[in-house]
Amino acid sequence: MLHCPPKLARTIAYSGFVLASATVSALAADPTGDWRVADGVAHIRVAQCNGSIWGAVAWEKTPGGKDTHNPDPAKQSRPTLGMPILIDMKKKAGTDAWEGQVYNAKDGQLYSSTIKPIGADKLEIQGCVLGFLCGGETWTRVGPPIPSSTANSMAKGTAPKAASAPTSQAAPQTPPRTTGSVSSAPAPAPSSKQQAGQKQAAVPAAQSGDVVGDICLLPDVARFTH
Repeated sequence: MLHCPPKLARTIAYSGFVLASATVSALAADPTGDWRVADGVAHIRVAQCNGSIWGAVAWEKTPGGKDTHNPDPAKQSRPTLGMPILIDMKKKAGTDAWEGQVYNAKDGQLYSSTIKPIGADKLEIQGCVLGFLCGGETWTRVGPPIPSSTANSMAKGTAPKAASAPTSQAAPQTPPRTTGSVSSAPAPAPSSKQQAGQKQAAVPAAQSGDVVGDICLLPDVARFTH
């Protein structure tokens, strides 16, 4: 039977503690993922889109909602599912917080907002109107952090390199998703039969009931980030 010297055992234990602490800290500071709002009526999908944090409605307790309180009559009939809620939020230097705007569908108003992860499973939302009447709420994590999308992190007008998809010219037409599977392992390249048949990316979304997908590709987000 092998014995580990006490000093070596302490070193290993300490190293493991440091690694675990670093992992928890990295997770705690990540605002991306799916979050349940305080009253439980919706889930907001938060992702990084071209350097900014955006959040959109990814699930509704009562399907079929419309943005009826929007002051723009042209938007009052748009579905609330997929609608941006956290808008163009930027990282605050030296803190684990992001600043931007939050849209409140209950009154159709935009508010100056700050979001800040609290531990690994809470997200604090603070919003103010013209610098006063500040209030906020806390969201609860219901989905793991979302890896940044290669396709949507590119600078505007930058095309992917041809070498990134050597197996097929059709690959750039189906950008990597930031949602759905959150595994860090890359998905297998589609075969020629899969390319000729149904789109491979559509299968996981249909099976999971996820009709929103990558929020960086939503029209109301993409026009600001691409």
